[in-house]
Amino acid sequence: MSDEHPVLLADLQALFGALHADGRVIVGPTVRNDAIVLAEVGEAAHLPYGRRTEVEAGTYRLHPGDPRLAFTHTSGPQSWKQVLHPPRDLLWTATRTGDDVVVAGDPPVPRRLALFGVRPCDLRAIGVLDHVLGDGTRYATRRSDLLIVAVNCTEPGGTCFCVAAGGSPAADSGADLVLTERPDGTYLAGAATPTGAALLRQLPSTAATPAEVGAAADAVRAAADRMGRTLPGTDLRTLLAAHREDRQWGDVADRCLACGNCTMVCPTCFCTSVSDTTDLTGDHAERWQTWESCFDLDFSYLHGGPVRRSRDARYRQWITHKFGTWHDQFGESGCVGCGRCIAWCPVGIDVTAELQALHTHPATDLEGPP
Repeated sequence: MSDEHPVLLADLQALFGALHADGRVIVGPTVRNDAIVLAEVGEAAHLPYGRRTEVEAGTYRLHPGDPRLAFTHTSGPQSWKQVLHPPRDLLWTATRTGDDVVVAGDPPVPRRLALFGVRPCDLRAIGVLDHVLGDGTRYATRRSDLLIVAVNCTEPGGTCFCVAAGGSPAADSGADLVLTERPDGTYLAGAATPTGAALLRQLPSTAATPAEVGAAADAVRAAADRMGRTLPGTDLRTLLAAHREDRQWGDVADRCLACGNCTMVCPTCFCTSVSDTTDLTGDHAERWQTWESCFDLDFSYLHGGPVRRSRDARYRQWITHKFGTWHDQFGESGCVGCGRCIAWCPVGIDVTAELQALHTHPATDLEGPP
């Protein structure tokens, strides 16, 4: 955090004005089609004021809330992955004119974006993507000129388990400015970088008293005690390695639709596929990169067929990578405990419940799913 003392902001419109004056396009949460989605937000009034969320396994609903408050909602179906690692990305085009072929494949143009209202779990997820994809030119270009305004969580949802996943409802590193929404609709604001401090000095504000800073910290700490889910208190890498052939995978497969929703809404799943298309004349071709899911039967296709033919094998691959072998590849977990995969699973499969079930089973040597 910056050395500057936290301040109180009466509202967020002045902050929006300062971000616009800095040439930033603001992307943040708003309401669309009865869900909290991420989109360009022109004014603070377009934030989801007066909305609360009900989230449970396979359940997501918006309900009326305090009209003074903009951040009493939990994570919606979209994450900031869609900004940094888009679901569909044009890699290059090739156009034939006579005997010549012109290939164009420039990297994306950097945009001066402000990511507004980033939750601590999603802030961690951005850090995970930085670690996994940060060496890539296209990702680095999109990441190069971002300003991040994080909002501490004081209203965890029924599917949240960030604390059990090693996180916290308090924003850690990665943000430029950190806000805590207070019950009266004002905001405690603290700068986390010199860029954030310079932005904060432009805003009308009052110095926060120690009591006000303490009250905000207490609200965030209280949120940590109200998580809706938890994980087994054991080394998950060891647990999953010892249960590669557990009967629980078959139980999951009986319920799983292999739709891939969990991977699409996950803020850290990063797998992609590449497809080539041409027009009817054959004179113009394009190569597109699109999100892919390990639940897709073709995801593990090699010559002769897919490696993971069954749904239980594909579910096992996803959860084992997320909580186990991700550590071996990247030195950290691939899960930040946002709970999206639980809420947006159409049949309500709960990753925390599946891990708890494995924890209660003895290791087995039975033949595992192909």
